[in-house]
Amino acid sequence: MNFGFSEVGVPAVKIGDEIVSSTLIRAAVEDGDLARAAKLLGREFTILGTVVEGDRLGRKLGFPTANLSAHNEQYPPNGVYAVQARRGDRMLPGVANIGVRPTVKNAGGERLLEVHLFDFQEEIYGEDLEITFRKFLRPEQKFSGLDALREQIQKDAAQARLFLGLAG
Repeated sequence: MNFGFSEVGVPAVKIGDEIVSSTLIRAAVEDGDLARAAKLLGREFTILGTVVEGDRLGRKLGFPTANLSAHNEQYPPNGVYAVQARRGDRMLPGVANIGVRPTVKNAGGERLLEVHLFDFQEEIYGEDLEITFRKFLRPEQKFSGLDALREQIQKDAAQARLFLGLAG
């Protein structure tokens, strides 16, 4: 004991024969194996982010989105997901896109996380949302134009609603 401190050794956490590490968790997320990531984490994988102003294209297409500036930069693969967003103590169902938005201009080409919350109309700029990825729906793709993109978003939203038990 030096300077009034002592150390205590903590054994590595293992699942089976594998030692759990942040590297393994990040690799599982990057590979899109969110079930494995959840097993390693001991909870579901989520991304926490602050809602920031976007270019309002989703609103023009009839699908307003919450654009997130993620606090955790480890994204799963680009694509469309059925999601749930935690806002305080509320869980809000939706559909999310992660990617570079190849159909529309994306200055800088950075990966974006955009979430369309179903039946939600409130302004939430500056608020934090925690996104849980429930199901991968499809890879990101380029469409011939905004009409084709809107049509696909309608299909994606319907598929996400169905998966989340909201279709009627």
